[in-house]
Amino acid sequence: MRFGRSLGLATSVALLASGAAIAQDNVADGDWQTINRDPASTRFSPLAEINRANVGQLKEAWSYPIRGFNTATPLVVDGTMYMPAGGRVVALNADTGAEIWTFAVPQAEGDGPPRNASTRGVGYWPGDGSNKPRILFMAGSMLIAIDAATGKLVPGFGDGGMVDVGVAYGGTPSIGGDVAVIGAATLENPQGVPGNPRAFDVRTGKKLWEFQTVPQKGERYNETWGNGWKNRSGANMWATSAPIDLKRGIVVLPVSGPAANYWGGDRPGDNLYANSLVAVDLKTGKYKWHFQTVHHDLWDSDMPSAGPLFDADIDGHKEPVIAHIGKTALLYVIDRDTGKPALPVEERPVPVGDVPGEYYSPTQPFPVKTPPLARVKLTYDDLVTADDTSAAHAAACVAMWKKAGGYLNFGQFTPFYLHRDGAPPKSTIQLPGGTGGVNWGGVAADPTKGIVYANVQSTSLVGWVELKDTTDSYSFDANDTNQPYDRASVDGKGPFFSFSAPLSGEYDENGRPVGPSLPCYKPPWAQLTAVDANTGAVKWQVPLGTYDQLPEGKQALGNAGNAGPMVTAGGLVFVGATNDKRFRAFDAESGRQLWEAQLGGNANANPMTYRGSNGKQYVAINAGGTIMAYSLSR
Repeated sequence: MRFGRSLGLATSVALLASGAAIAQDNVADGDWQTINRDPASTRFSPLAEINRANVGQLKEAWSYPIRGFNTATPLVVDGTMYMPAGGRVVALNADTGAEIWTFAVPQAEGDGPPRNASTRGVGYWPGDGSNKPRILFMAGSMLIAIDAATGKLVPGFGDGGMVDVGVAYGGTPSIGGDVAVIGAATLENPQGVPGNPRAFDVRTGKKLWEFQTVPQKGERYNETWGNGWKNRSGANMWATSAPIDLKRGIVVLPVSGPAANYWGGDRPGDNLYANSLVAVDLKTGKYKWHFQTVHHDLWDSDMPSAGPLFDADIDGHKEPVIAHIGKTALLYVIDRDTGKPALPVEERPVPVGDVPGEYYSPTQPFPVKTPPLARVKLTYDDLVTADDTSAAHAAACVAMWKKAGGYLNFGQFTPFYLHRDGAPPKSTIQLPGGTGGVNWGGVAADPTKGIVYANVQSTSLVGWVELKDTTDSYSFDANDTNQPYDRASVDGKGPFFSFSAPLSGEYDENGRPVGPSLPCYKPPWAQLTAVDANTGAVKWQVPLGTYDQLPEGKQALGNAGNAGPMVTAGGLVFVGATNDKRFRAFDAESGRQLWEAQLGGNANANPMTYRGSNGKQYVAINAGGTIMAYSLSR
């Protein structure tokens, strides 16, 4: 399969969906104990010192350079902040940003690549009567435990404080009770090591279980892969964490799509448990239930996060749910006891492609009550005009449309169609495509109201499929370097190639974008979104992010990356995520922007809030490799 350029860039929208709080977790009001605050992954803080009335008075309190870029969310427990920083993990005084201790990640012997702490964050275990609190984190394939008070390795954990888990993982350990759950970074390889999530004892480092994401011969759902289950890789949990329901003793694993991303002729069937929420017993890994969001993925519609756990008020009764929004920009509200939809979902027919040897699922699951939260279709009439952006940009988009011979799109789940040798150009465009709707930043929820919030991107991806002789050389020019590709063989022809590049309005003779990278379809291109998960109704959507290079009055079109928001009892939704170096606060009820801070770099990380030892509430975000903390000026 071969991709052309994408007709739009990924943008984000904050989407809201939540329900009533879970009685669990034992997280102090002023702490932020996991990267999503609590095991339930709500990213909801009960703090309200900073609220709608005074958020405009927020001022920078302190900053700390972590000396290396990452997208981690810091933790704060009992007034101490914990954060990965390249080859270090640091503990800071959360009132001042002063270092308490630093831990240097042990390096492997020989000439191997350097070990760095995960760029996503760390995990915290509060200890027990015999063991002190610990920080657990990933460094490649090493799961490391250090003393939270001293930053020293914990001798009784694995081999001197470290366990080699085999397959590396770039997220954070999700900790519930005495169990730490991790995923697997198997990349986009159709064949290779399994992408199975695993669990370890937080005291000893002993492996507790491993969940098989691609069922083997004789196992339930093996038939959903045809013969493609053998040595199948991908279908992993690359998400930064997994929500844990301590009351029910389950962890909900977000299992991503299978490889190859855009070709699946070698894996005919629905491909369970790919693209699924899978609930397993926290202590044993035993399967409980699953819900698949995409059958036979041909769109790279991974599961970048699972979603928050809370109790929703549905049809007059409380129901324990998980609210998921992923790359498809569809909201699924799923019962945590059964794995069945709490709000109705129906199978609807979707477009079928024409690639020889491919398998196409005739239907996909669509929420009945909540519409898609991002753009899902495109016609010529949807192209930008001069009134949307500028005359030059609009003209370049029309020229590109004509040069491409138009774009095939038949609504959501349009697959890439075949381009035959010698035929006129004709490209397929998928929406959402690439990185959006909702990527790894995920969803925040106010569990007291059942509202969820997300940064939703209206993105696109343009491509086509070509059959190539197997004797072809697979060389790429400079513009194609490091682009993804898929290979397969059909009737002596193969492989299929795919690669993509952003398609904005104008390109030079080498195919490189000229000027600002602006999508060619009408804005908004990223929106902060609030949805009532009790009913499925969209409460509000507002553009998230600006393009400062555009004329005044045309800048607030939505310009966001992959991070997400948080929500507080003060009635505020905080979000960075944008590509305009700003940090913002919005009214959780109306979506009205109430505060904005200019940053030194883009805050492509999720924000957090905490109470310092001095009693003040702080809001913090990782912006371009610097932790920025804000408080009320008093």
